[in-house]
Amino acid sequence: MSVTRRQMMARSGALGAGIAFTGALSELFAGTAAAQSGLGHSGYGPLIPDPDGLLDLPKGFRYRVLSREGDPLRSGEGKVPSNHDGMAAFAGRSGGRHGQVHLVRNHENRVTGKIGVPTVEGLTYDPMGKGGCTALTLDRRGHVVGERVAIAGTAVNCAGGPTPWGTWLTCEETEDKAGTNGYTKDHGFIFEVDPTDPHRTGAVPLTAMGRFQHEAIAVDPRRGVVYETEDAFEKPFGLFYRFLPHKPRGGIGSLRAGGHLQAMRVPGVPDLSSIQETGATFDGIEWVDVPDPLAARTPIRLQDFGPKGITHAQKLEGCYWGGTSVYFVSSFARSAEGSAADHYGQIWRYDPAGHRLTLVIVFGPDTDVQLPGESPDNICLAPSGGLMVSEDGNGAQHVFGVTRRGEVYAMARNAQNIGTAEEPEWGEFAGVTFSPDGETMYVNCYTPGTTFAVTGPWRRA
Repeated sequence: MSVTRRQMMARSGALGAGIAFTGALSELFAGTAAAQSGLGHSGYGPLIPDPDGLLDLPKGFRYRVLSREGDPLRSGEGKVPSNHDGMAAFAGRSGGRHGQVHLVRNHENRVTGKIGVPTVEGLTYDPMGKGGCTALTLDRRGHVVGERVAIAGTAVNCAGGPTPWGTWLTCEETEDKAGTNGYTKDHGFIFEVDPTDPHRTGAVPLTAMGRFQHEAIAVDPRRGVVYETEDAFEKPFGLFYRFLPHKPRGGIGSLRAGGHLQAMRVPGVPDLSSIQETGATFDGIEWVDVPDPLAARTPIRLQDFGPKGITHAQKLEGCYWGGTSVYFVSSFARSAEGSAADHYGQIWRYDPAGHRLTLVIVFGPDTDVQLPGESPDNICLAPSGGLMVSEDGNGAQHVFGVTRRGEVYAMARNAQNIGTAEEPEWGEFAGVTFSPDGETMYVNCYTPGTTFAVTGPWRRA
């Protein structure tokens, strides 16, 4: 099925917001409660301009600003850092904290630029790194009662993912080594963050999981396998990895025990962008040992994987586990930048039991490439059925909902103009996630760094 931009705009009532895709949306939700119950809806109506100029939402929905860059951290450790990116929500643990929610939020800061993550003793990896994570604690009414540094001294913390044991894996999207850009240690690692007590995890790089331009991860809850995406900026582009931990049952600190890193090879397909037809399926997927996971001399994607080579893809970003499979996103591919073909976003599904890879969705504008709707980035499953997709493209920036019936609707629009009245510009959305009870959607605006909590009639399906 195909949905054109004009059809999308008519459905959502949001002029200028559009998305097109082809593919079997129902496959994305296989095994979820929403799919089994047949839930789905065509959106919540048109977006209403926010008089405060922050976030446009449908009627009946409200937002609360939880945190903005430059404000004081409640811990007194410094200011709220810039560049809000990947994020996850965790339920409060026992000990009189029933109903609390913990948010862990990435800050994609480089050496120079905006407000870096304050250094904190016991939580700082490299004092010259300005990236890291902050953690917010919300009470049962959704009010912020705590905000602190969760890890500091890392670099370009883009996305990551939650673990089944309730921690956050934050990913560095860089390959800079010690001595580069002023860094005193090598970067390009994954770090584990405990949202309730960051000192339990500290600032220890999980070196066996590879040193490369990490983007996101997803954990197979049964097998303990961790899947990783690589968002490399230059050709040859990134790889899709799996990490086989020595302690697959997991638990805080278990990934420090090491494991085995492998990269995916699709026989006969050196570049995933060359596949254009949704439903295209490849059996016999191979996993090839990474010669040097630490990339001591050569970036992993440039290493020798044997005469059959390895499979690359441009802009490998979002990654999540759903049902019995892992899904990962290629935000776009451009032949002018070295990809085999062009597209405006793909979602791939890998079934570990069948060793099978399927192209599930292809995004892209089919009328006007200047309109938004391309470049899907962070993606999460919505509790009422369907997906929430953070857009990272041109023009206006939205959080789009995609139902299991294939209907696309605009859920939120960034109203913070960081350009001028003559040439407006809006920052991307990132880190979309839901509270454990499914009643609140949390989402970040990257610039200016803002974390929102959105409530409303989520169950009206």
